[in-house]
This record gives sequence, structure tokens and C-alpha cells, in this order.
Amino acid sequence: MSLREQIFQRGQTRGQSAAYVVPAPPAAPAAPATSPGVASPAPAPLAASAARSAYQQHTKRIHQQVVERVDLDKLNRLPAEQQKNELAQLINAIAEEEKIMLNEHERKNLVQDVQDDMLGLGPLEPMLKDPSISDILVNTAEHIYVERYGKLMPVESAFHDNAHLMRVIERIVSRIGRRIDESSPMVDARLADGSRVNAIIPPSAIDGPLLSIRRFPSKALTINDLVNGLSMTGMMAQLLEAAIKVKLNVLISGGTGCGKTTLLNLLSGFIPSDERIVTIEDAAELQLQQEHVLRLETRPPNIEGKGEINQQSLLKNALRMRPDRIVLGEVRGAEALDMLGAMNSGHEGSMATTHANTPRDALTRMENMVTMASPNLTTKGIRYQISSAISMVVQISRLSDGKRRIISIQEITGMEGDVISMQEIFSFRRTGIDAQGKVTGSFCATGVNPNFIEKMTAHGIHLPDNMFDPSRSTPV
Repeated sequence: MSLREQIFQRGQTRGQSAAYVVPAPPAAPAAPATSPGVASPAPAPLAASAARSAYQQHTKRIHQQVVERVDLDKLNRLPAEQQKNELAQLINAIAEEEKIMLNEHERKNLVQDVQDDMLGLGPLEPMLKDPSISDILVNTAEHIYVERYGKLMPVESAFHDNAHLMRVIERIVSRIGRRIDESSPMVDARLADGSRVNAIIPPSAIDGPLLSIRRFPSKALTINDLVNGLSMTGMMAQLLEAAIKVKLNVLISGGTGCGKTTLLNLLSGFIPSDERIVTIEDAAELQLQQEHVLRLETRPPNIEGKGEINQQSLLKNALRMRPDRIVLGEVRGAEALDMLGAMNSGHEGSMATTHANTPRDALTRMENMVTMASPNLTTKGIRYQISSAISMVVQISRLSDGKRRIISIQEITGMEGDVISMQEIFSFRRTGIDAQGKVTGSFCATGVNPNFIEKMTAHGIHLPDNMFDPSRSTPV
């Protein structure tokens, strides 16, 4: 008996030992699918909607029959390409039985869609293969949005219903050994390609399951890509490179989706290859190219509320691992105090990100997080720790036209009374919006010579004399 016959054998019930597939149900008469070229009295949008609905019904019915006939355990033991071939043959056979009238292009799409549902993430598969998409946002089965080049745009909904969406979410979660249900309705995880996934289902999501996927470029970006893309100037990139090489502690600040992690990843590329680096993240996203990198990842509690491993505990453990530098994906809680302690105790050159709208807000947020971790510390004491630990704050922002830019680089110079003193070195100054909706402005130096120049010179790094000349600007 052939392998295909073993998996798709007909005429037996699932309960019998020799059978892996139940018999095909009697074929119900199906109306031929409307040919795209046939004129219809209905308005074009209504006809297109009806055609999409009919196609989704065909896909749903064939998918259900495939599930009923296939022994998934045996199918999953086959090589990936053979799985696709076996499914394609069965799908075509079912389409013949059902007398579904499809042209070659429609039949090919039908096979691909059912294969995606059986073996992948269903209607999300084409989006995951599109390199121009950076975010996939599913707002129940009714609405799907994607982000391309910084702009959100809707796409045609491809889920049959919320139950279909739930199956995809459960498949994502099960592959990483996690669970999602009413007792644990939220999950934060990552796909095999490194994409970050967040899902939340009822009862926490009132209208239906919600799914967000943050994707990362398959080809690693370089600092030159950001310069050529006008996210910063060459002078700014040169300053940031020097800051990393002389081990300044850097905090990257910005809003959600503005590119903090991408920038952190690029800056970490300037760390010398002979240093020992420990990274700590909620969902591992950083892709450091050095050989001596130790990657740590948090873990949520299990269904019984036990087994949680948070960033604070990982950071404490990292300090015992003899790191030269610590890279913290995001500071957002009690780990802020431990991070400042590490920066102040010899682990220079460490980096982290945080959510804030301005560099000053970033320091205030750090102060609040430290207060939560240790309420007994005085405000002045916390601010002194911050000012002595962090050397530079880099503010990155996603502008209204979708473009991501570094809008400020500031140096922390110490304390003036009870206030942390800062001075801006580079800034992006907006001037308006052009006819195409593009934000206009210019990058410019403020004319301030940072105090850490002496440290750079001592390390043999000499920056251009005109780097901080305020008369030089780069319009965009």
C-alpha cells in the first residue's frame, strides 16, 4: 500500500485499526462558482463580495472534509513538501466530488489556502511572506490591518469567523508549548522566524480574539540603512558608534512601534567582538552578531500561577555571569533599580529601551519604576543614581507620515540641586508637512560640545571638528 493510501485511505471509519480516514460524506449539490467574466445584474462591489463569500464557503467546506479524512499524526510525520503534495491531491479530489467549478487559477489558490490552514497560520501566511509588512494586526475575524513603510492599511478579511481565528491562535501557542483559554486569555510569544506575537481572547477581549504580530526584516539592517533612509545623519551615526565603543551607558526612548528594538540591535553591532554580552528580553528579538552572546528570556507563570521568571530575576542572575555588557530589551518595572545598580557597578556600556515621549519623560519614567521597586529611597537619591548611571538618552519617534527618525540625542551631565541636568547634542526640527503629507524638517547640531568628548579622545576616538557646528543642518 502506498504512503498516500495509508494516510488518505477511504471506505473505513476512523475507529478501525486499518483506517486513517473516514468515508467522504455524500456530496451536496453545489452551485457553480460565478465566473469573474460573466456579467451580473448586481453592482460590481456586491458581485465581488458575493464571489468572495462563495469562495470562502468552498474553502471552509473543503478544509473541514480534509480534517475529517486525514490522520494528522501520520501526515505530520511526512516531509514538509510531501505533506503539501498529499494535501493538494486530496483537495483536488474533493473539489471534483463536490463538482465545484473552478478555473486553474482559482483551484491553485484554493489548494494554497487549504494547505496554509492545515500546515501554517491560515490566511496570515501570505502576509508573513511579504517582506514589506512589518506588523499584522487582527481585530477579530472581521478586520485585518497591516503596516507597510510606517503606515497602517486594511486588508481584505480572510478569516471565516472567530472560531477560525481561534484555531490559528491556538496553533501558534501550542507550537511553543504554551496555552491560551478562558483561565489564561493572554499570551506573548514569538514565531520560529523571530516575529513577536501577542494574542488576547475572550473574556478579556470583548468582541472576539485579537492577534498582533510584530515582524522583523529577514535581511539585517545596518546603521547606513538608517542614514540613507534619513532616520538620522552620518554625523549622528558616528557619534552613536563612538558612544558604544567607549562604553557609555545608553537609554533608547520612544513610543510603541517607533523602532527602539531595531536601533538597539544596530547599536549593539558596535560592541567589540571580544566582549561578553548578556541580553535580557521578554520575547527574544535582538539579533546580535557577536559570538560571545548569552540570550536570556522571561517566562510567564503557568496555569497555577507558578514558575514565573521575570526580568528582575534574570538581571540579578546575569550579574553573576561575568558580563562585560548587559543589554536589556525594555525597562518597564522593578528591574530598573537593578539595571541602574549594574551600570553604576562596573558594567559600563550597557543599553536598554523604555517607553517615553521625550528624553526628560524617559528619566521620569525610570524614577517612577525605581520608586515602585524601592519605596524607601529618596527622590534625590534615585535621581543621583540615574544621573550617574546613564550617559546618553536617544529619542526615536514615528512621525505622522510613518517615517521613523531619531529626533533627539541628549547627554546627562549630572545634578543641579534636585534636578537631573541634560543637554541636547542633536535634534530634528520639524518645519511642516508638504503636499504629499511628508513631514519636513532638518537634523541639526545644537552647538553643545558634550562632556564625554574627553573620554572618547582618551580612547583614541577623534570626532570631526565641525560635528557640533550649529550652522550645519541636513534638511529632509
